[in-house]
Amino acid sequence: MDRVRLLRSLSADRRLLVFLDNVSQPGQAAALIPKGKGSFLVVAGGSGLGELGLEGARLMAVEPLDRDSALELLADRCGAEKVAADPASAERLVELCAGLPVALHVVAGRLVARPRLTLAALAAELAAEPRRLAGMSLGKERSVAAAFDLVYRELAPEPARLCRLMGWHPGPTFDAGVAAVAAGLDPRRTAEALEALTGASLLEETPDGRFRFHDLVRLHAADRATEEEGPAERPALLRRVTLHYLALTALADRAIRLDRLRIADLDQLLATVPDPFATPDAPRPVNWLEAEHRNILGVLRAAAREEALQTEVWQLAEAFTVLFLHHRHLRDWRESLELGAAAAAEALVPAAEARLRSLLSRPLMDLGEYAAARRELDTAQACAEVSGDLVVRASVQEFSGRHWDRTDPVRAMEAYRSALDLNTAADEGRGAAIAAYFLGCAQDAAGNPREALDTLRGAHDQLLARKDLRKAARVRVAIGTAHDHLGETDEAVRALREGAAALRDEEATHYEAQALVALADIQERAQGDPQEVRTHLERALEIYEAGGSPRAGELRERLTGGDDVTGPAAGKTVQRLVDPPEPRRGGRGGRAAQKHRGALQGPRVRLPLIAGEMTEAPGGHVLARTDPARAVLPVPRHRRGLPAYRDRIGAAVVVTVQEVTRVPVSSGSAWNRSCGGAGTGSARPSRS
Repeated sequence: MDRVRLLRSLSADRRLLVFLDNVSQPGQAAALIPKGKGSFLVVAGGSGLGELGLEGARLMAVEPLDRDSALELLADRCGAEKVAADPASAERLVELCAGLPVALHVVAGRLVARPRLTLAALAAELAAEPRRLAGMSLGKERSVAAAFDLVYRELAPEPARLCRLMGWHPGPTFDAGVAAVAAGLDPRRTAEALEALTGASLLEETPDGRFRFHDLVRLHAADRATEEEGPAERPALLRRVTLHYLALTALADRAIRLDRLRIADLDQLLATVPDPFATPDAPRPVNWLEAEHRNILGVLRAAAREEALQTEVWQLAEAFTVLFLHHRHLRDWRESLELGAAAAAEALVPAAEARLRSLLSRPLMDLGEYAAARRELDTAQACAEVSGDLVVRASVQEFSGRHWDRTDPVRAMEAYRSALDLNTAADEGRGAAIAAYFLGCAQDAAGNPREALDTLRGAHDQLLARKDLRKAARVRVAIGTAHDHLGETDEAVRALREGAAALRDEEATHYEAQALVALADIQERAQGDPQEVRTHLERALEIYEAGGSPRAGELRERLTGGDDVTGPAAGKTVQRLVDPPEPRRGGRGGRAAQKHRGALQGPRVRLPLIAGEMTEAPGGHVLARTDPARAVLPVPRHRRGLPAYRDRIGAAVVVTVQEVTRVPVSSGSAWNRSCGGAGTGSARPSRS
């Protein structure tokens, strides 16, 4: 106390800035508040500093440094020349330090102490998580781990145990429920332990009430768990957490749609779990799944490495897929189904493997990996036959039909009729209605829109009777597309608007995007409101970008009017009277050209030839230079502005009075104007 009095006496007439670091007790700081006028005391510490507010202190959270600030600190400590010589490695080191000043100081210290150590070599050393904390050290007392140990040792036993156990949690965030399951604590004790950890700045609470570690704190917590917990604790914790997420994900799946096809029998597990989605203030199941999807994927990855958890892995992957039917995170969906299918194969459950592999064909198709999708479907069909389950066999046929939609509408219709027969034999009414929906889509794609309308209306009525509003909305979009193919524009627009709105209400955003693109195509052809067309396309682009869909690039180019034109024809113009060629016989394309023959006749027009490698042919037809023997149908007036009029060989040409554009499509593609969507971003649907 004498020293404190002396400090106050000597500083009474001085204006001072005093900085205290690593303060753990507020009393330590309160005694050192300078008394001089205009003086400031800055205190840095973890927990227990809230009492300083009684002394007039202003509490401020200190966030990790941003990228630029971290690079500036690194350059200041180890030399700007060193950082400038290898900026990529410097940025990687900053990323590995995750903005933590103590980590940046230690890393810079290593570089200064060993002049031959390069930024690239140190970044490579720290890239491996198990060695990262060990590499952030200048000795036993000068290390990142030592700084964390100072805080960790101050914790009471229960918060300390929760801290180290959650270091093993495989997801980036967790809520109080997960923490309680992991540590085997009741809600009150869990809340107290979490409060202690956030107060010590070992955990950060996110705005949605979840918790997360700083990356380096998580590694330290996991190291403490490895040192202090027994060898059986980690697999036991993973099992508890996996079962917790399995139960909640399955309840969310059932809250979204109870009568969906499922292989897993989870009645016994769910009988003992309170349903968090059944209360009046419950979160929306899709919203909960979206918020937790990184954690669920992390659990799947970790559990897939445990031989004893293979059954839980495929069951979780099956329930988890409901999220991706609404929000298309394509690569995450693919990974979860690959893990689930492998686990089902390991667990020797052929019906589950068939279901998961057929589902896996969907993200593969959306990513353009058609051969891989076909392989999964072939394996799924074999597993379905072994299982002997009629409904599973029907489901695999539906997914196979989607694959054949691209190249062979006749074979697609055969697959859908098979699915319809199998579902009928199994007395599976919803499955039969869905199969009828797909059959109607295939009929429309094969050039029979009137027949398709009859089939689709029947499917729509059956699905509405079962209160399956999401699937019924998809059928409504298909009905709109069929009306469009019949030239019934008003009916098409009405149906597509209704379908898109219903899909948005049902949070089926991927299918909403398809409907909006189809609607924009029709309104553009009919010279509708350009702003409304743009609004539809911008919303579709937002959805595709959020889901990582390759279709985002096509829509972005369409909205910006950009083109990747190269070759000798770029920018040139031709002057030619445009005459429609003789239509091909058979198929809807031939009938469309027959119906609108002569629609392009009129005065001479100038056509900017903006696509490279294209030329004129006798008679005013535009041909691809790479295949001058292939004629392409003209675009009649009512279809001007479509992204493409497609032939069966694998290329497409749009001809309007404004432009000539070559648009590539996949080789062997059939007429791609089916119920999954029209024009840019069109895709065939499949059962879900």
